[in-house]
Amino acid sequence: MKKIFFKISTFSMALLVLLSTVSFTVDSHYCGDIFVDSSLLGHAQTCGMDVQQQSQSSECDISKKDCCSDEQITIKGQETLKTSFDKIEKSQQIFVAVFIHTYINLFFEPQTDFNSFKNYSPPLLVRDIQVIDQTFLI
Repeated sequence: MKKIFFKISTFSMALLVLLSTVSFTVDSHYCGDIFVDSSLLGHAQTCGMDVQQQSQSSECDISKKDCCSDEQITIKGQETLKTSFDKIEKSQQIFVAVFIHTYINLFFEPQTDFNSFKNYSPPLLVRDIQVIDQTFLI
């Protein structure tokens, strides 16, 4: 269960980073007040009622108003990402070093059998006191 939750959370965080950095444009086409088409990956299709441009003639200058309109909605992603860590401050370097040091030490046990008398031998017994006093550990 813990592995599944971990995989779901890592996937959702990766998706969040991806969606926050990607920018995209939505094109929409309206004919009057009626929504006709929308496109995410290109231009929206028109309804076919576009006014065609006529050649410029000096005889007749009648311009017809187009009832269709195109709308573009641009959603910009985050563009100010810090991609390199070459210029981190002294306090940030100290924090990272201390964090890594304490995190690594969580996985190691302290050395409890430190024996400073390892190189010295005990004194020789002149008499065996346990046998003399007849005290034995059972």
